[in-house]
Amino acid sequence: MTPQVLYLIACAAGPTQRDVLPKAEAMLVAPLSCTSLNKWANGIADTLAIGLVSEGVNMGVPVLAMPYFNQAQGRQPAVPRSVADLRAQNVKYLDGPAGYELHPPKQGAPAAFPWERALRALEEVVSG
Repeated sequence: MTPQVLYLIACAAGPTQRDVLPKAEAMLVAPLSCTSLNKWANGIADTLAIGLVSEGVNMGVPVLAMPYFNQAQGRQPAVPRSVADLRAQNVKYLDGPAGYELHPPKQGAPAAFPWERALRALEEVVSG
């Protein structure tokens, strides 16, 4: 089974409108920045993207997240707490060899982001 991918551009229902997005089989947040990780884990849903996954995970939708930030950012005390908080909500956080291993500062290579790992993990969740 191939998961259907929804590319969210900028559509949202207003407070008096019906939801315009289809029900998701699963959601993938990637590449997840250090800032977005910490906001999400602390309940700060100030963007449509973080708002959708914040609701989705608590509505029973499987949610995966793969980070993309450097080791210096990863050493901030908030990061392990945020990862633990998301995992406690059943978010599958894809780090280390099975996901993304944080890069040294000033050595990021966005073109080398392991999309194939992220999409494979998403497909495994969707196909059961």
